[in-house]
Amino acid sequence: MSRLTRSRWQTWVKKWINRRIPRSDVQLLTQRNLFILPTAAGVVFCMLLLIMLITGINYQNSLIYLVTFLLGAVFVGAMHQTHRNLSDLELTLVQAGEGFAGDDILFRLRAAAGKDDAIALTLSDDDFSVRVGHVPAGQSIDIALRVPSAFRGYLRPDQIRIETRFPFGLLKAWSWMRPVSAGLVFPRPIAAPEVISAVDDGDQTASSRSPEGNDHAELRPWREGDMSQRVMWKRYARSGQMVVADWEADKGSPHWLDFDAFPGTDHELRLSYLSWLVLERGENNTRFGLNLPGQIIEPESGPAHTTRCLRALATWGEKKPRETVAQPHGTRRYSPSDRPSDATPGAPV
Repeated sequence: MSRLTRSRWQTWVKKWINRRIPRSDVQLLTQRNLFILPTAAGVVFCMLLLIMLITGINYQNSLIYLVTFLLGAVFVGAMHQTHRNLSDLELTLVQAGEGFAGDDILFRLRAAAGKDDAIALTLSDDDFSVRVGHVPAGQSIDIALRVPSAFRGYLRPDQIRIETRFPFGLLKAWSWMRPVSAGLVFPRPIAAPEVISAVDDGDQTASSRSPEGNDHAELRPWREGDMSQRVMWKRYARSGQMVVADWEADKGSPHWLDFDAFPGTDHELRLSYLSWLVLERGENNTRFGLNLPGQIIEPESGPAHTTRCLRALATWGEKKPRETVAQPHGTRRYSPSDRPSDATPGAPV
């Protein structure tokens, strides 16, 4: 089979599966969306049964007939048991995870068995799998499935596969879950250069400044809680004294993290810088605000504020995945022409 033919065949199969299994955060496994086929061991088993049957017919041997039909009955019984193992099982996406780009994001699912026990289940994404030993009838169990991330933005697995080969491994029954909800991937934190925002409390400007070389700064000894961007590191390297620059009010507020404070830097790198600064402020429980093109988060402090800022960085310039369009790992990105302009006026959120 040529590559082109194989690609067309895979595309057709994927479209057929997508029509048969629409996106949903709750998936009930029934005859409509359950599939079953022999495994490699099952194919060999069937071939041996066929050889035994032909041998019994050829020699008219009743004992060979008996063994053949008994083993055939075992195969049929295994087929019903394997299918029943997944029948009426309900999968629910409980929580779509959050994390940083390059990390594995946890998606929490709940498997609830129907009137029969579900035994020896395997849930898998493209890269990771989780084995579930036993879900008693009428009960549920929570499962954490890792999904790899590469870029910031929305993260949605195209398909989550659930499979069982119980009881004998001769057949495998499987289905898919295609979740609607997407997780969030924050920008990977990268240590930011020493700049300070040019945003005054209540006003927004387009310039940025470095602590070094500002003639309107007052120097004072470092105190716990001061931002690392305001420390005069060159002076510290020369003299060993850690001093901090206090800026005049008309030179920008130190409470702001500003997207425009890194001129000439790639947008994604700016977001990684801001992600690092947000984490640093969050660890120090420092009050800060976030200024992004088209979005302003007013200065606050605390874990909830830190998470809110990270989510804003993750989704800036990203479109949420639509239910009808699947992409690997769910990230949908703007084209360069669609990205918000740096000059877009922001409104407080």
